[in-house]
Amino acid sequence: MTMTNWEYFITPLPLHTPGAILNNWGKQGWELVQIVTNEQGGSVAYMKRPLAHDATA
Repeated sequence: MTMTNWEYFITPLPLHTPGAILNNWGKQGWELVQIVTNEQGGSVAYMKRPLAHDATA
């Protein structure tokens, strides 16, 4: 059985265009995992996508 290897990416989400930012990353193959809001009200998106090739092979 083959396990999927993932790469991860974290990006800030501006209040005025979060959908546009997420759609842009989604078109590049990134999947939204979670959005976290900090104490100041800013949001950060955690993204993942499968590695194109196994870097450990």
